[in-house]
Amino acid sequence: MRKCLLDSSFLIDLLNEMADDREERAFAWLRRNTKAQLWISPVTLAEVLEGAEDARAVKAYLGRYAWQGIHRAHAETVATRQKRSARRMGENDAWQCAVAERIGAVVVGHDAAFESLGSRYDDHRRTPDSPR
Repeated sequence: MRKCLLDSSFLIDLLNEMADDREERAFAWLRRNTKAQLWISPVTLAEVLEGAEDARAVKAYLGRYAWQGIHRAHAETVATRQKRSARRMGENDAWQCAVAERIGAVVVGHDAAFESLGSRYDDHRRTPDSPR
């Protein structure tokens, strides 16, 4: 079963689609991935809550997803990734990559920072027939 770490860019799109009572790319991605294990991290939660109008409702909704905390091994992975990279990622993106890597997950979202992950990144806004 495929593990997916949901980035805030995905969840913000999904929550906006829910609020507007419309089904677009985030809902379409969920329909295509019904058997995936869906995870969020503290980074995801913080970024989504930052812009939430109703934080309590958002927290209640996000409770349906598996939770992966951030620990020492994640910090070491971030440090290694950032140190080896000719082009550093933003800190939150680097943490998301580390969390995904440590749990063997694909990052799901819409953020150019994750393009370097190749097959370990799934841009939910890209349709299945779009070129990569």
